[in-house]
Amino acid sequence: MATSSGFGFDGCALIFGAALALIAATYFFLRVDHSWLFWSAFVLTRPLGATLGDMLTKPHAEGGLFLSRISSSLVLAALMIACILLTERRSEQAPISKSNS
Repeated sequence: MATSSGFGFDGCALIFGAALALIAATYFFLRVDHSWLFWSAFVLTRPLGATLGDMLTKPHAEGGLFLSRISSSLVLAALMIACILLTERRSEQAPISKSNS
């Protein structure tokens, strides 16, 4: 899609990311069957991952960053670790609510 549509890798990543954000907003703000939302998000993660992977590894002439497989894997691993650490910090800082029993 990135090459045939003319949007490029970054444009397609934004499109798929926006679609996933729309599904997340639907989950939080509307009453929609969760099975439908799960499968919609599941299907959209595949082209998003492929687009981001191509963006990292394709040559500059094709709109990519031209990283090797090892370099792109290290970039992704660093991003995952950063997300895990940020999520962990947020859960530690969240106030503990007491339920009335």
